[in-house]
Amino acid sequence: VQLQASGGGLVQAGGSLRLSCAAAGRTFSVYRMAWFRQAPGKEREFVASIHWSGGTRGYAESVQGRFTISRDSAKNTVYLQMNSLKPEDTAVYFCAARIGGTGAYNYWGQGTQVTVSS
Repeated sequence: VQLQASGGGLVQAGGSLRLSCAAAGRTFSVYRMAWFRQAPGKEREFVASIHWSGGTRGYAESVQGRFTISRDSAKNTVYLQMNSLKPEDTAVYFCAARIGGTGAYNYWGQGTQVTVSS
């Protein structure tokens, strides 16, 4: 499975961005997709996830109510709509895919930079 993330950029606090993650290859084997982020000097952290069918979703508490994860099955693409952005959302955002129902994510995209200015 190959993942291509895009959509990052520079935005002012309070603004919005939409990230995209296009999946290719053996996508029929994917169980769940997720977004993670890593800020400078910090560990990578979970942001949001969605079942490959577009069903069950989960969010980190820090983004609950501001970010929405969704999937376009026809395009094999997962999106992360980010609203009310804060400077602390600044990070490199990575999309990831998991084959199994539990455990670590197996495949990772290259990351896209999101910078929120105050």
